[in-house]
Amino acid sequence: MRDVDPRRRVPRTDVLLADPALAAAAGTLGRDRVKAAIVRAQQRARAGELTPEQVRDAALADLPAPTPRAVLNATGVVLHTNLGRAPLPAAAVDALMAAAGNTDVELDLRTGRRARRGREALDALAAAVPDAPGVHVVNNGAAALVLAATALAADREIVVSRGELVEIGDGFRLPDLLESTGARLREVGTTNRTALADYAAAVGPRTGFVLKVHPSNFRVTGFTSAVPVADLATLGAPVVADIGSGLLAPDPLLPDEPDAATTLRAGAHLVTASGDKLLGGPQAGLLLGAADLVERLRRHPLARALRVDKLTLAALAATLHAPTTPTREALHAEPGALRARTERLRDRLGEDGCKAEVVPSAAVVGGGGAPGVELDSWALSLPERYAEPLRTGAPPILGRVLHGRLLLDLRCVPADADPDVRAAILRVGA
Repeated sequence: MRDVDPRRRVPRTDVLLADPALAAAAGTLGRDRVKAAIVRAQQRARAGELTPEQVRDAALADLPAPTPRAVLNATGVVLHTNLGRAPLPAAAVDALMAAAGNTDVELDLRTGRRARRGREALDALAAAVPDAPGVHVVNNGAAALVLAATALAADREIVVSRGELVEIGDGFRLPDLLESTGARLREVGTTNRTALADYAAAVGPRTGFVLKVHPSNFRVTGFTSAVPVADLATLGAPVVADIGSGLLAPDPLLPDEPDAATTLRAGAHLVTASGDKLLGGPQAGLLLGAADLVERLRRHPLARALRVDKLTLAALAATLHAPTTPTREALHAEPGALRARTERLRDRLGEDGCKAEVVPSAAVVGGGGAPGVELDSWALSLPERYAEPLRTGAPPILGRVLHGRLLLDLRCVPADADPDVRAAILRVGA
């Protein structure tokens, strides 16, 4: 009996579209896109490039991976910019789902009339920082500073220390950002030392405001001096303080990190900060300060272009109401508990014949927060060859490579994901 031509065994399109994995892909990518991938795989099989049994997997492999992909952060960097900084608390995730449809974002359901947009988020922010009579939210930290510069200093001067003219992410420089608003920078002091007298000599009728910028992601040590906000507040000009990392109140773990409440009490007229860093919420720019100043910014035409959407407002309100956040939990994780957890993972891997070690680790805040602060931690140590397959696996697991070893620090990995980490490691070691 003659062998059946393999091309006659190529699975039919309708059969493949009914396959659970391909049907699920059609639900997210669309039926036409999935069908096109199936046809391409069938053609490859008929050309002899694939066996009929490989058509399904080839069609799946030809489809784009879902984006963005959820990642397990085992780098030991709590606020990893490349991984989206702060993971949201569960309450904020639920709020995002609720806000995905129609919401009362700008409507008072009791009266049926228009209401203040995002009032719940703004009320929660005001409650979190009672020292701020006025609050407003824009779409990121840089936008908060741009709005302040445009509204308060267009065609005027911003007095700023040369030592605080920093470069932020992706090559963007603070001087370029500020000058794009039409403001003129009046630089004072030197790279390493600036005195109150330097500011006083520069403040005059053309001054829009005095700017104080927290360096965030670097430290200058040695022969240095800087002027605190309390002294700048004596100069008679508005003081805008960009604290960067979004810490709303003092945290004993981060004694040198400026917070909004303390900065306002020291005399700052306006504080700007990010929402997706130490606050642990969504990307947003926070503006906190004098009520008349904040209202002036809120009513500026540029504020409309920088307005946050309903999803951000919902997530921000839920974050501010939440008793804690994944960011706070990761920062304050107890090293002893982390060690015990990591040792349990090592022991379970050992039971399956995979040898790993538990080693001390130094975690960091990241995201431009608390430079120089190291958090005592522990990591699972594996051969470096595990790095790429874990990074490209499902789920992707990112660690850090140090001295030829891959270190997986569980500080930022949810405890209920430990079985996933174990399974992924065993797949690589198999």
